[in-house]
This record gives sequence, structure tokens and C-alpha cells, in this order.
Amino acid sequence: MKQRLVVIGAGMASGRVLEHLTDAAPDAFDITLFNAEPRGNYNRIMLSPVLSGEKTYEEIVTHDDTWYAERGISCRFGEQVAKIDREMKVVEGENGHVPYDKLVIATGSNPFMIPLPGHDLEGVIAYRDLEDTQRMMGMGPDNKVVVIGGGLLGLEAAAGMAAHGVDVTVVHIMGHLMERQLDEAAGYLLKKSLEDKGIKICLQADSKEILGQDGKVRALLLDDGTELPCDLLVMAVGIRPNTALAKEAGLATGRGIHVDDQMLTSDPDVYAVGECVEHDGEVFGLVAPLYDQAKVAAQALMAEDTAFVQKTLSTKLKVTGCDLFSAGDFAEGTGREDIVFRDPSRGVYKRLVIEQDRLIGAVMYGDTADGNWFFGLIKDGTSIEDMRETLIFGPAYQGGDTSDPLSAVAALSLEAEICGCNGICKGEIVEAINAGASDLGAVRASTKASASCGTCTGLVEQVLQVTLGDDFQMPAAQPICGCTDLTHEDVRRLIKGQELKSQAAVWQELGWTTPNGCHVCRPAINYYLLADWPLEYQDDPQSRFVNERKHANIQKDGTFSVVPRMWGGITTPEELRAIADAADRYDVPTVKVTGGQRIDLLGVKGEDLPAIWSDLNKAGLVSGHAYSKGLRTVKTCVGTDHCRFGTQDSTGLGIKLEKILWGSWTPHKLKLAVSGCPRNCAEATCKDIGVVCVDSGYQISIGGAAGMDVKETELLCQVPTEDEAIEVVMAVTQAYREGGKYLDRLYKWLEKVGMDWVKAQVVEDRENRAALVERFELSQSIYRKDPWAEHVKDKAQTYSPIADFTLEAAE
Repeated sequence: MKQRLVVIGAGMASGRVLEHLTDAAPDAFDITLFNAEPRGNYNRIMLSPVLSGEKTYEEIVTHDDTWYAERGISCRFGEQVAKIDREMKVVEGENGHVPYDKLVIATGSNPFMIPLPGHDLEGVIAYRDLEDTQRMMGMGPDNKVVVIGGGLLGLEAAAGMAAHGVDVTVVHIMGHLMERQLDEAAGYLLKKSLEDKGIKICLQADSKEILGQDGKVRALLLDDGTELPCDLLVMAVGIRPNTALAKEAGLATGRGIHVDDQMLTSDPDVYAVGECVEHDGEVFGLVAPLYDQAKVAAQALMAEDTAFVQKTLSTKLKVTGCDLFSAGDFAEGTGREDIVFRDPSRGVYKRLVIEQDRLIGAVMYGDTADGNWFFGLIKDGTSIEDMRETLIFGPAYQGGDTSDPLSAVAALSLEAEICGCNGICKGEIVEAINAGASDLGAVRASTKASASCGTCTGLVEQVLQVTLGDDFQMPAAQPICGCTDLTHEDVRRLIKGQELKSQAAVWQELGWTTPNGCHVCRPAINYYLLADWPLEYQDDPQSRFVNERKHANIQKDGTFSVVPRMWGGITTPEELRAIADAADRYDVPTVKVTGGQRIDLLGVKGEDLPAIWSDLNKAGLVSGHAYSKGLRTVKTCVGTDHCRFGTQDSTGLGIKLEKILWGSWTPHKLKLAVSGCPRNCAEATCKDIGVVCVDSGYQISIGGAAGMDVKETELLCQVPTEDEAIEVVMAVTQAYREGGKYLDRLYKWLEKVGMDWVKAQVVEDRENRAALVERFELSQSIYRKDPWAEHVKDKAQTYSPIADFTLEAAE
């Protein structure tokens, strides 16, 4: 019989408990999950990238509605828990009570609000959850914001808003930033870097009063009389364990909820995990120990022998582009020695603290690549007597080949921690690699290493390289071109996040080193802008390749090919006569049937293009976009119209899809096919998107290729109706348009994001699918039109030759 498990709080710690329980014992518990926020588990570590515009909220969701539903978890989101009745073993929510056999309290922590006069004014907020983040995202270049607190959270808030052009001032009471993680020298470098980004820093500044006007915040008054005007004031000065429910229920509490090594409270049926707990006098704010607690709590609930052990922690952080690392004790003291390395030109600072031939502390700024190795020396108490002279230069100089950049990773012990967020050591990653995980995605899936904040991604890739040797290909993020150091992915995020809606804005705001880009980046930027801002941005023909400017494919002799569109491969005698007449009239030397069920007129002179288009238009024929980075063809078989094996109207569906998708621009060419039965006569399983009709509906597969790379499609989903098949195809096309790298075919995009992600976005999340379709239709309201007809009407004269040198001179 299932036990009734109630969990209070849907944060990262309880989410990990549920993962362990439902993976190891899916039928052991009947689970009810309460959460005061109106949503489930998301990665709070990634709220800062959401604030800065690098990510969306949807991208940081850890467990969506489908995840909970698949595991049979009853979710009561947006519902406060009023009381825990331990005698009756009942949790009382706002909407009714739920009995429990076992209870997990994961109420997290509350942000500390300094009780300054005016702290209750409108516009004074903490930085704790999505609502706080959205409030800050509402600030713009015309707003001033004051952030109280120069720790990690305060600086991330300041950096995120500064990325949107907000005038931000950070007020910190201590003498340097992040004093708990950094020494004074590293704090100075961090302050200098933030000031270079336009953030004002006030150190040793004591806040006296928050000033208001009409009930809203107006300014922060410092004790020296300085007034800092602000439209929003953010307090980021620390957190306190949320023990209110536990204390009211009579559980033992101190700074947090008291727990033993099995995460059990003073009640044998009540467990607690996360920032709300106190274990051996310590409370916790970093995610790594919370995940350890979650694993222990899950094992204890399943009656396994287990114990939570506090570990020495290192801190590896990235604050607005600045790499930081600290570990151990780096305070000055008698009998301690410092080894310091500075490289002002690169902004690098390293300090090692040594006591009795043991490394006891390390602080690094700018170059943190060797941080995990130094942390291992601290944790293991390794003697550094024989390497004291070269210690500061890292493991590559400790008797190995100094030219080998991977020697640092190779030198790490198997117990060395690689992923601090998830507590994953090198040995676990090596074990996963030896079991078949050959790339970053596979390692993430099997170990969760680099799956949280992502700062250890490079280190995980290096472990892969060291373990696999020549069998591993290190992915290299290349800049989009020589005009910038930004990658395609960086540019796409920044165009959306900073709302850049013109090429000039991209060149200026993203620091292009050339006045107007180059032949490499201009086509990509043009595509990204029209894909993200179809209404605001106007397509720039001069940023396109010649084929797309001419709306015809140029041939080796300077002539062009003309391919009229035939919806779903269907034509009529009238259309065929018009094509034949045009071929005769313009002396077309070659008429060819293509593999995509179209007719190609090859050898058309450039000056004849408007005239031949006009003639074809009169017969109802439009551009086939055979030259474009967009929809090319939708190939079909005859389906139920004529074939005795046909299960559905494949021809009709193909025509509908082509009429919906035509004219759309995509990162690369897009080819579709619809087969009327599993015999697959339309070859749907090697197209970018393929539909195979079956008796029970439509099987939709994506990611095929039949060019330089040959790939079979992967099944995305099966749907029962034609309308749903069309909706899914539109949604996956839009997802590819929004996320694909320019000149990457759909299968390459699929390799990057993974089929699970596509299914989550397009198949499982119907609301998101509808939003994708809506955005696609918005774009198509601009681009679903015939460029041939437009050029015949407005630009025919541009196709005339400048001069004709074939005429003989008059005698």
C-alpha cells in the first residue's frame, strides 16, 4: 500500500527529493506538493540570466506540469499552508487539509529586509523569486534603481538591470564587495570591472532612511546625508531560514529547523531539507549541500542507510562576466604565508594562503581554471612542500608537460569535485563516460554535472577530452565573424534580450569592430532581426546572397533558373501550358523535373526574369523559393485520392502545409514531405519535417537529411487529426526559426537542443505550442507573399542590362 507523502515547498531541494523518490520507488508514495508560489520547481540560480535577458523563465523551469502529471504528483500551487497538525498528521492548506504518513518541509528561506524607516514603501523589494525578477525587468533606461547589498545576489541584480540600460547604484556597508568570498584585492578588481559597465558602487555606506513620496519610494538617504534618487529599491542583504510553520507545529528549531544526519526533525515522521534546516549548528545557502540533503532525505524515506555529511565548500562564481573563485580560509593570521600572482594587463589576480606546508585558502579573479585543483589540495590537506616554488602556476607546472592544457584536469583525483551545484566528482563523470556517455549532453543526462548553473561546463568537457582522448571532439564556440567576438547564440540572445531592432543597433550596442558588418555577418543578422522582430524590422535585400536578391538561382554561365511553386507537387494542364509557353518564348534551353516534384526552367537570362515571372503569374503560378533559406517544397504521394494503400489524404495535407508555410524565412532551406502510408513513397523520413499517415492519424518526424549528410528523421509525435498535425508542424518550424543558427539545417539545430526539449516545447506544452503558432502567423502576415509579383510591379527596371556590348558598331 502506498504511503501518503506531503511536501511543503516546490523549490530546488524538494524537487531533487521528488526526483530521487520517483526514479527509485515510483509506486511507493502518493505525493501531494504544496507551494506558495503559483508554479512548480524552477532553477532559482538562473533568475539572474532571466533578469539580464539571456534566458527566459521557460528555459529555467526544472519540473513542468507534464513532469508532475507523469509521476502522479498532486500539485497545489499558489496555496499557502496554514498549519501542520502533527497529532492528527494533517497539513492544512488554504483550500482544505491533506493527511500524511510522512511529511517533508522545504519552506526555504525568507529575504532579510533591513527595518529602515520607509522599508514598507511601494517600490521597496527583495530579490528572491520570479515576481521580484519581473519587477526589476520592468525598469528601463529612464529609471534609477538602488541596490542595498554588495554580495553575489545584489551584484547579479545590479548587473541584470544595467544590461537593460538602467541607472543602477550599489550600496554596501563593508569596505569591499563580496567580502565573504573575496579578499580586498579581488574585491577591488570586481568593483573596477562593474564600474566599467556603468554600475555605481558606494562602499562603507550606511543606509539611514528610505525616503518616499505619495506612498512610493523616492530615494535612499545615507547617514552622511547623501540622497540617492530611485524608482525602485532592491534589498539583497541576506536570507534567514523560514521556520515559521515548523516552529508553530512544535518542532525543534534554532536558526533553522533542527535535523539529524538523516534529515529527520524532532518528529520521526517529519523530514526537512534545504535552506530552512539547521544541521550541527550550520545553515545552508549554496545549492550543493541542499542537493546532498535531498538525496539523503529520499534514501531515508525509502528506509535506506544514509547520512548527511557537511563538506568543505568552494565558491566558483561568475558575476556579470567576471570569473571568481574562493575556497578555504584566506584571512590573515600568525604563521600564515601568502603567494600572490597579479597580471594587470589581463585583469588576473591569484592568492594562495599557506600554513605549515599545507594550502588552507585560495582566492582567484579573472582566471579560475585551476580552482578545482587548488580546492582538492585544501580539502585533502596535501603537503605542498615540494611544489611551493611553482604552486601558484597550477598543476600544469608540477612535474608534468607544461605545454599540455589538459594536465590540470588529468591531475585531479577521482574524488575532486567538478560540479559544485550537484556535488558531482570527477570519478562519477569518468564512470559515466566509460559507460557510454560520449558528449556533454549524455554526461548531463546521466550525472547532472553542469546541468544547473553551467559554470563547470568547460571543466566537464575537459574531463571528457582527457578520458576519451582522440575520440572526443571538443565543441568550439566560434564567433559569428571577424567583426565581433560574439557567437551566433550570443547575438540571438542579445537581439531579443536588449530589443535590438535594426542592424545599426546591433553594430552599436554589441560593439561591432566594423562600421556595417561584413559579407559573413550581415546575412545572419538580417535573418535574426526579421525572425525576432517581423513587424518592426524591414528585410534588407543588400544583406542577402545574390540568389535571394534576384529571387532565382544563378547558374555558372550567369543565367538563372526559375522554379514556379506547385502546391504539394500538384499541377494542372493550364499551368503546364503556361510553363511550356514561357520556355518557348524566352528560349529556355533546359526544362527539368526536380526531385521535389517541381519543374525547373534553366538558362533564363537575367533581363528576362521579370517578364517570365509576369507570364507565369498570369497563369496563377508564384515563386517556388528554390533559391531561399526558407520553405522549398512539400513533397507528397497521391494518398487516398488514387492509391489503394493510402490511409489519409496526404496530397491535401501537403497542399495545406505548403500554403501555410510558403514565404517563411528559416535558418536554412526547409523541405517537407507527406506520405499517405508507411510505404513512404514521398520519402518523408529523410526530410527536415516529414509526416507519415497511418490509420490512426499522423506520425510527425523531424531532423532528416539527404544531402552531404544522410539522416533519418526522429519521431516527434503522433496526432489523431489533420488540424493538430498542421499545428505541430507550424510550431516546430517556428521553434527552429527562433532558435536555429543561421545556415544550420534543422537536424543540426535538433542535435543542439535535443528531441526531449522539442517535445517539451511543441508536443507536451500545448500553451507554448499555441504561442509558437501565433508568432509564426504574425511573421507570415508579412512574408507570405509572392516576391515575383512584387518585383514585376515595382522593380522590373532593375533587371535591365546596363549596356549591351553584343551590338555591332555602325559603319
